[in-house]
Amino acid sequence: MRLLAAFLVGLLTCAPVLAADGNAERGEEIYTRCKACHALEQNRVGPRHCGLFGRKAGSVPNYQYSAAMKKYGVTWNEETLDKFIENPLKTVPGTKMGYAGVKDPQERADLIAYLKKATSDPKICD
Repeated sequence: MRLLAAFLVGLLTCAPVLAADGNAERGEEIYTRCKACHALEQNRVGPRHCGLFGRKAGSVPNYQYSAAMKKYGVTWNEETLDKFIENPLKTVPGTKMGYAGVKDPQERADLIAYLKKATSDPKICD
């Protein structure tokens, strides 16, 4: 019984932090790091973020993706974004996104919560 309890405690402490646990206001502050290359409404050095959730990776029209991102094949959601944002170069070797990633799970959850909120706002993303 003690072994099972220890296993469950260990499992819970290693559980990923999901965007549902994120704070969108803190995520907006974290998003300022992304603005060097990204914008919500238009493509810049990186693709726009409006329409991100539910979109297939590498599919924004009029944006030149790397072959690696075009082949990645995932649909962006909380889990796929969390994995990618943690370490883009490891997750998609060959991606043009030369950012080292957001290592802190809570910061990623906050950023994803902000992106989810901002990209669903019709005033921003129509």
